[in-house]
Order: sequence, then structure tokens, then C-alpha cells
Amino acid sequence: MTTQHSRRNFLRGQLSRPEAPLMRPPGAQARFSQLCTGCGDCLRACPEAILIRQPDAPEPALPLVDFSQGACTFCGACAEACETGALRPEAVPDWPWTATITDTCLSLVGISCRACEDACEPRAIRFRLMTGGRAAPTLDPAQCTGCGECAITCPAGAVSFEQRESLTEAVR
Repeated sequence: MTTQHSRRNFLRGQLSRPEAPLMRPPGAQARFSQLCTGCGDCLRACPEAILIRQPDAPEPALPLVDFSQGACTFCGACAEACETGALRPEAVPDWPWTATITDTCLSLVGISCRACEDACEPRAIRFRLMTGGRAAPTLDPAQCTGCGECAITCPAGAVSFEQRESLTEAVR
């Protein structure tokens, strides 16, 4: 995704940023925003209670995944509850999100913490020892399911999510 900047705004320091993709529930279709009615059936069906209505959105407020509430088990209950086809159960395994670890990771500044590694069931996060008693987190995107367990356990909030390149369909 490239953003075009006008010369005038560039010289003024007013750069527009591309809109970040929204983390929709597992099974979201490419035309999610056209198909979803905002009925809330998926929110009520989610046993982990990680789906919320998009804040500050015009009605109907569409659902988003909020990992501050917990992690996703990819059970598919949200997709099963969707009657509009915006979420499809067979597409739940195609979740296009993977975790990334930012520079605010405590281990990178010499504070011993491996909470994300301990929480990661598929073992996608490992720590590589460095000089000075520090350890650098490394994440294997091929192993990462994007479940969010690492995000809720990180005391520094150093885990964010981005769409995988191979599965990026504009799900908005």
C-alpha cells in the first residue's frame, strides 16, 4: 500500500498515513464491511469475549478483535453465529495476522522477562542471548498463529500485530 503525498503538504510536514488495517474476527471475508450488519451475534457467541464493537465508528459499529480482553482459540463460534456470510467458518484457519515484537520489549533493555515466550503455545517466540546479560526476542512468523496470548501477557505492551504478506486481503 503506497500513499501519495502532495508536494505542498510534504513541505509543510503534513504527511497523510495509510489507514492501518482493522483486525476483524477470524473468518472475515474480503467484503466484510459490506456484508456485516453489526448485529452483534459474533460478539455474543465468542466464548473468550475478545470481540468488541469498533469504537468511534458510525452505526452499524462492526466487530474488532481486542486482545486486551484475552486470546483467540480459533474455535469458530463467531463465524458459526454469523448469518450474513461476513464471517465464514471455513475461513477461520486463514487468520491473516501475526505478532511482532517492538523495541519496548523489557528484555531488550536488560530487564529479565520472557512472559511472551512462556505464553506462546506454538513456540513461535524464542529469546537469543546477547552480550551484557540481555536476550533478544525472535519471532518465527511461520509458527505464529496470531492468537494474541503473547500480547495479553506482555507487561510492557511490546507485542503488536500485522497482516501476513501472503494472506493480505483488505479485510475492512
